Amino acid sequence: MSLFWRIFLLNAAVLVAAGALLLLGPITVSAPVVLTEALILAGGMTLMLGANALLLRLGLAPLQRVTRAMATIDLLSPRPRPEVAGEGEVAALIETFNSMLDRLEAERATSNARALGAQEDERRRVAQELHDEVGQTLTAVLLELKRVTGHAPEPLREELTQVQEITRGSLDEIRRIARRLRPGVLEELGLVSALTALTTETPTPRGLTIRRRMEKDLPPLGKEAELVVYRIAQEAFTNTVRHAGATLLELSLRRRPGGVELRIRDDGRGLGDAHEGAGLRGMRERALLIGATLTLSTGATGGTDVRLDVPVRNGNA
Repeated sequence: MSLFWRIFLLNAAVLVAAGALLLLGPITVSAPVVLTEALILAGGMTLMLGANALLLRLGLAPLQRVTRAMATIDLLSPRPRPEVAGEGEVAALIETFNSMLDRLEAERATSNARALGAQEDERRRVAQELHDEVGQTLTAVLLELKRVTGHAPEPLREELTQVQEITRGSLDEIRRIARRLRPGVLEELGLVSALTALTTETPTPRGLTIRRRMEKDLPPLGKEAELVVYRIAQEAFTNTVRHAGATLLELSLRRRPGGVELRIRDDGRGLGDAHEGAGLRGMRERALLIGATLTLSTGATGGTDVRLDVPVRNGNA
């Protein structure tokens, strides 16, 4: 039955009941109307309108629920779905909305996977060019500077030595950037070694203490899941180093029932009222690619607490 006919029949039932009470009941209306009759009619109209409002509210309650779901649902992770309730057009509307969310989630996952895959390919290409082109060029410059320094007069030799040190520092920085763009240690030695290298090789401000707690006997996650975990840890670590003003950073990677947990906590200034930027949004999108749950919150003693729960099914993430 369509929504129109349901509302029409509800109103008709209320009106028929009111008319039957007037016809069959002992109440009569005289002319002119006396006060008692007016009060009885007013009470009857009030009851009739109240019954009508109650029936309409019950009939349209599923529409109110789906309206709230449309207004509050997180499009990055549109779960749980609104419960299919009601009949006819109302139930069909909720089912259609849920189907739309299913398609949106599937299309978003596909497009995110394609975009992040292209991003990783571009990072590998840039890292390779930095290593092969810029790195080799600076290495050649260093060798030439060393040769020239050996034949230069004493007053000029000290200046050339300083240029060598600057060039060597630039070469080290380029290599560090290339390793961050393409974490070769992740492919060669695994996730634990890659996270250890991340925390030891990234320049940190003075006064920041880093603590690591990583278990060795973790379940296999697969290459894609390991890359997601590494990138999320890299983003969270970089945010803390650059913006948190923290004195303590704790990174842990542990086995949990049904999966693996990555956790990064600091005692910095916390999230505050800052809007979600591209970095945090990228972390959430990466987590969705592998079905992981990303939680960002304020720590018990302040700071930021980043937690990533990676599910492991049938031995792999």
